[in-house]
Amino acid sequence: MKNKNVAIVGATGAVGREFIGCIESRGIPLASLKLLASARSAGKTQSFRGQELVVEELSEKAFDGVDIVLFSAGSGISKHYAPLAVKAGAVVVDNSSAFRTDPAVPLVIPEINAHRIAGHKGIIANPNCAAITTMVPLWPVHRVNPVRRLIISTYQAASGGGAALMEELELSTRAYLDGKDYPPKVVKYPYAFNLFSHNTAIDMATGYNDEESKVIKETKKIFEDDRIAVSATCIRVPVLRAHSVSMTFECERPITPGEVKALLTGAPGVRIVDDWANNYFPMPKDASGQDDVLAGRIRTDLSDPSGKSISMFVAADQLLKGAALNAVQIAELL
Repeated sequence: MKNKNVAIVGATGAVGREFIGCIESRGIPLASLKLLASARSAGKTQSFRGQELVVEELSEKAFDGVDIVLFSAGSGISKHYAPLAVKAGAVVVDNSSAFRTDPAVPLVIPEINAHRIAGHKGIIANPNCAAITTMVPLWPVHRVNPVRRLIISTYQAASGGGAALMEELELSTRAYLDGKDYPPKVVKYPYAFNLFSHNTAIDMATGYNDEESKVIKETKKIFEDDRIAVSATCIRVPVLRAHSVSMTFECERPITPGEVKALLTGAPGVRIVDDWANNYFPMPKDASGQDDVLAGRIRTDLSDPSGKSISMFVAADQLLKGAALNAVQIAELL
């Protein structure tokens, strides 16, 4: 991104604002930064390095002279505008699900498969937030002792649904504590003090929702291994920011918790939080605002007598490593 003309599509959204923050905090010297959003947001301003940048309306001509475009405005917007950005000469890093399963589009987590960036044809896809949270700490193990089976349960924060869902959690919680009714607006079910299946469509043939299917497919694509058996249960929890994942994985050969800790110690993008004596393990409150994925509760899966399985709990900031930071890291490597 150094000395490039960069544009952000969806600049006023939760991830869009984090794009700006990541570029600023990482000290990346840009030639220019253009902020793009819907007509409703056009004219608003965003602070960037001591300046107030005016948000412009997204249009088909908005990419002239732009080198790199970071998208986070939904798959429909990406499908329409990303090809136009590429046609104008830009490289797109897209945070939506629009291109993730396209065999011609690299799906990249820099700590795992940065080499795939070189094979892009104008568009690079940013993976699903739950997939990133799961795979960053799993990769150091997989590359040494291949994972053959993976079962995960996710605890996904409101941040995964954007600024509107974060606001709904805040307002509904306040109403609940005040003894008032708060009819759900963004999701179907009451959010305060409640859990519910991730608010994406259920596949009537498999029973898996769309979020779960994404994690399954993206794990296989990023690890470049279709032999991995993956099952996922994705749950929305009343946490404002940062996703958590409980995982149990079976390796090709026997493995111990000590070996897993050794592999994760110093691994890029991972920080071990595994204090058994004080029962202190990864928590959303500690992951919020952090670049690393926190990993802990690393223990033998006692249900597997073969000694090949490990259980682990991880947490990561969905808006950072799960979205904006990962995309900015990709753009830096361009």
